[in-house]
Amino acid sequence: RVRLVESGGASVETGGSLRLSCGVSGYTESRYCMAWFRLAPGKEREGIASIYIGASNTNYADSVKGRFTISQDNASDTLYLHMNKVKADDTAKYYCVADTRAHLCLGESGLRAWTSWTYWGQGTEVTVSS
Repeated sequence: RVRLVESGGASVETGGSLRLSCGVSGYTESRYCMAWFRLAPGKEREGIASIYIGASNTNYADSVKGRFTISQDNASDTLYLHMNKVKADDTAKYYCVADTRAHLCLGESGLRAWTSWTYWGQGTEVTVSS
């Protein structure tokens, strides 16, 4: 059974940096898709970054491109989201998600299809204040 556990959410000032982590367990495949989604109050769920584990293809939403980086550490089975130059609009609950289907992360369309992702973590809160 796949299990995803996020951590690292915190309060941070505008312009600051933060790193979110997602511990992954239960996968037997060597290649699969992972992504970060976020949900802010009053807004729709937004896919912000995805990566194809085992091949390192990455995709980003325009809202975070150039500021956030998604990465993986295979040795520790951990997914990261490096957040730089954060803005008030980045305030949200951030979710780590996973799926075995490659089409979800070999292009940007998977970031717009949150209902397609099979596995979700419990989320971690990020608050950006001025």
